[in-house]
Amino acid sequence: MSTSADEPTLNRILTMELGRCTEAAAVAASTMIGRGDKDGADQAAVTALRDAFNKLEMDGTVVIGEGERDEAPMLYIGEKVGTGNGPKIDIALDPLEGTTLTAKAMSNALAVVAMALDGTLLNAPDVYMDKIACGPGYREGVIDLDAPLEENISNLAKEKNVDPSEITLCILDRERHQPLIDSARKMNSRVFLISDGDVAGVFHTTEPSTGIDLYVGTGGAPEGVLAAAALRCVGGQMQGRLVFRNDDERGRADRLGITDLKRRYYLNDLASGDVMFAATGVTDGTMLDGVKWERGFVNTHTVVMRSKTGTVRYIRARTRRS
Repeated sequence: MSTSADEPTLNRILTMELGRCTEAAAVAASTMIGRGDKDGADQAAVTALRDAFNKLEMDGTVVIGEGERDEAPMLYIGEKVGTGNGPKIDIALDPLEGTTLTAKAMSNALAVVAMALDGTLLNAPDVYMDKIACGPGYREGVIDLDAPLEENISNLAKEKNVDPSEITLCILDRERHQPLIDSARKMNSRVFLISDGDVAGVFHTTEPSTGIDLYVGTGGAPEGVLAAAALRCVGGQMQGRLVFRNDDERGRADRLGITDLKRRYYLNDLASGDVMFAATGVTDGTMLDGVKWERGFVNTHTVVMRSKTGTVRYIRARTRRS
């Protein structure tokens, strides 16, 4: 989890600045909660996040963003952000993870950003990824992407010294995941289904109070890198493999220099070195409260993490409305 003394590291002040960036995106997105306009909510978060980034003393490059340049006018992959001065930094972001959740005023919408030194975050193509992840405190290799789910549940239960019925899995509620749901329930394990929010799903495993032991399923590859950044900060485990449905998706990987299309990625393959992660709640969630407006002030709830120190800070801020 930590970096060695002679490895390059980020300025720790950036950790707090990162939290201010996600706060700005979350506050902007919160003005669109329940309005049924997911694109408008996303646009508000993107604009605020970009403005916040461009105030930071860094030479930042978006490596996980809103898509490729022709598909996303703002915060696209390869876009430069920051003042252009300072360290070269890779940035992975989802200005609004849960656009539909925000539009429908549902729980667990987040503004999420990770930063790392140049070249240490996987430039994942915008395709699917098979994933399995667990939180900290387990022996290395307790989970295995290629093992049957029943085996992973049993191994995790042995590590915790509990019955498989006391293991809780988080899974996206999708038809493609029905075999995983059936397997978990055959083991009498609990299944926590989420409608959206792939990053938040993995993120739940970083905090014991959520009760989520394991995340499994197929979701976005870019979201996998963001989730890996959070796990790197607390010492969790994650494995993933890219899933390609057609030649266009394989072409996206090729443009990013990915040639081994069947490679299994481990946590350090997805996010290595000194990693910083921040998330701010947009709507109320399991780990973070959503943005709350009151007369003259706005209240936010943010978590910031850093892999070098293993520090996790929860920040409640009350800011005067501008």
